Amino acid sequence: MGEYSAGLMSQSFWFIEFKKIVIAYAEGKTDEQIKALCVNENWFGAVNSYRAKRMYGYIIKRVNAMDDKLKKIFVDADVSTQKLINLICIMKLDRLIFEFVYEVYRDKVILGDSELRTTDVGVFFVKKEAQSDEIALWKESTVKHLKSTYMNFLTEAGLITEKDGNKTVKTITPPLVDTALEMYLADNNAIAVLKAITGVN
Repeated sequence: MGEYSAGLMSQSFWFIEFKKIVIAYAEGKTDEQIKALCVNENWFGAVNSYRAKRMYGYIIKRVNAMDDKLKKIFVDADVSTQKLINLICIMKLDRLIFEFVYEVYRDKVILGDSELRTTDVGVFFVKKEAQSDEIALWKESTVKHLKSTYMNFLTEAGLITEKDGNKTVKTITPPLVDTALEMYLADNNAIAVLKAITGVN
């Protein structure tokens, strides 16, 4: 899946923005038209043109990780499934968050543990620092930001939910995967992704 990256610390979940672009493609808009909407017309409501370009660059990579069949599934799906597809695209592009969901979230579901704690995220990063010289060189502030990002992304995708206002403990809520999406992942060598988000052993 490529090298480890801390790139997610510069990103948000951006579901609404992601959805806009996928639907624009479904409506027949060209790459140039979509880029113009996002960058020149500030479709995302970014604070400045530099931020608009950055957001477009990140989000279009997620969209480009989809083939036409997955885009069709997205357009026809409910919001919960659409958010899950956004997370799946993020996981396809970022090795480390995929490993986090597969190694930590999935294990929790398999073991019947209903809680995901910030300490679990911390243990994951300590493990990865021991395994990777690259991650071991990251600044403490980078790791702290990524920990928060991972928890936020899983919350936005519906894999975890708030637990009585507790910021350090979340309730694990494995998604019910849409049949069309489940079949797509199975047919496209993405069983590991399906197992990661559902906790299938």
